[in-house]
Amino acid sequence: MLSAILAVAAPTSVLADDGAASIAAGGLVSRRETRIVMAKEVLKISTKKIVVDYDFRNDSDQDVTTEVAFPIPPYENGVVEGPGQAAQAFESFKLWIDDNPAQYESEAAATLNGKEVSVILRANRIDIPTFGHFDAKEVVTPDFTRLPKAVREQLVQTGLFEPRDANWGKWTVHLQYHWTQTFPAHSTVHIRHEYTPVVGAADDTPIDALQFLLNSGSAKRDAKRWRDSGADEVAAFCPEPDLLRTVIRRVSEVKNDRSVYDGTIFPIQWVDFILTTANTWQRPIEDFTLIVERPEPDSSWRNLVSFCSPENGKVEKLDADHFQVHLTNFVPTSELHIGFFDVPGAKASQPAGKK
Repeated sequence: MLSAILAVAAPTSVLADDGAASIAAGGLVSRRETRIVMAKEVLKISTKKIVVDYDFRNDSDQDVTTEVAFPIPPYENGVVEGPGQAAQAFESFKLWIDDNPAQYESEAAATLNGKEVSVILRANRIDIPTFGHFDAKEVVTPDFTRLPKAVREQLVQTGLFEPRDANWGKWTVHLQYHWTQTFPAHSTVHIRHEYTPVVGAADDTPIDALQFLLNSGSAKRDAKRWRDSGADEVAAFCPEPDLLRTVIRRVSEVKNDRSVYDGTIFPIQWVDFILTTANTWQRPIEDFTLIVERPEPDSSWRNLVSFCSPENGKVEKLDADHFQVHLTNFVPTSELHIGFFDVPGAKASQPAGKK
């Protein structure tokens, strides 16, 4: 049954060589269950938590029972800042059905160079999703180190573990949470789930990228400089000119002895979310709301929010730190890529979701 559940590709975004890649998880999927309408979806995104509330409606004369899943795009060990962050993030998954905490099952598989290796790992009692309970703080892999030396050497020879660097697990994890859900006839079921996102980050995005975006005419005449500057990556957040000017001005004023913030580069974080998983249900989403929360500023830094608004919908400012897009009869055709531009001393500003 689970083989029929749609898998999600793993789009990753990297703004710089040392940037951390996000993992673009999304919403709930079914086996293309067209009898069930997604009557309402409220999606709340921040760098710390993603919360999604759904109202699923069954307009038919019969109860519908189907397998529902939360698939996680394949991830590897160390693809994000802080090894183990991906596994730790998705362990936070929680589920409620009609406001009651609900149980679910998990299914994990491992591949190495495209080949299934789950049997080998399970035979040696090595946990797949956590890469053998890899401990990033202590830089150890307990499930590996407890094994006899001969077994460890064999696992290294097969390529499942690095021979050095704390013997990191090298397989790719394919993980999903799933449960059987009944939708009663002529009724609505409320489903809520939440999890911690894997946040992408790059500390050295060149200011030149923003300058090129502001001066697109000359940039187009110099395609190599446009490409090398990273302008394409910044453009993926649909920043408005006022936001670009604010970042350039504030970053250029930074004067300290940390070369990372020397006025020529600046940091960006981002959160990705797969919207098109909603298309496994009856389309369209009758009522869709996206709420993006700006991270709390520290003593000297603040985030400016920028994203391409779905269907070029109007971005409303709810308050200083919350921005909303509301759509009706929405059929997702692309995914979300929410940017958080770290700007020194910036004041609250409108988001730059392009209309």
